[in-house]
Amino acid sequence: MNGIKINHLTKVFGGVRAVDDLTISIAHGKATGLIGPNGSGKTTLMNLITGLLKPDCGTIEIGNDTFDSINPQTLRDLRIARTFQDGRLVDQLSVDDNLLLAIAENETGKSLLQINTNSMQERLDKTLKKIGLTAHRKKMAEELSYGQRKLLELGRALIQDADIYLLDEPFSGLFAKQIDNVLNLITGLKESKKTIVIIEHNMGLIKQIADRLIVLDHGQLLASGSPNVVLKNKSVQQAYLGV
Repeated sequence: MNGIKINHLTKVFGGVRAVDDLTISIAHGKATGLIGPNGSGKTTLMNLITGLLKPDCGTIEIGNDTFDSINPQTLRDLRIARTFQDGRLVDQLSVDDNLLLAIAENETGKSLLQINTNSMQERLDKTLKKIGLTAHRKKMAEELSYGQRKLLELGRALIQDADIYLLDEPFSGLFAKQIDNVLNLITGLKESKKTIVIIEHNMGLIKQIADRLIVLDHGQLLASGSPNVVLKNKSVQQAYLGV
């Protein structure tokens, strides 16, 4: 299992320091909650780790490897899977094919034909059962409800069988039963000693999941530590909780 180390990472957008000389460590095999007010740099940090953005300076360590920037095409080799707050589904593909596409390695059409074989069926069926979408597997993604789309987005990460999972607000917009389902899935990842980084605004949920919290404010580290300690921090309460 690989942990993540962020060393003096900086990303500036038009004079705004979205991530500002940030140095943090994310322990392998643990669940780390990444919290902070809107605009604090949480999603920008995930985008830097997954190569959607290039840092202006600083480095990212994944296990024993150090990167000035990460090529998104190498995420499978690094065993990193990620979900997006707004979803990255292909609406004109079925639920099955959206899941298969997540593990495709070559040109899209060719890859789906290559991997849609008997050897992948058990893996696909298992993921569909986990996310509760077996009955909807032949539907186009555009036919799904918002909550079902969120579950499919999580399934696209789960089917990759990664070591590191970066989850950007996986509970957002879900009904209570769906929240329980996602909570159980993330708990299963924890029990498998996967490294999890999760952005979440629901403090009740984050306290159930996270072994440790990292709080960002204006792209800088505000606090880190156990949830019980961090959430009692006066600076955190003032910046994030508004008390």
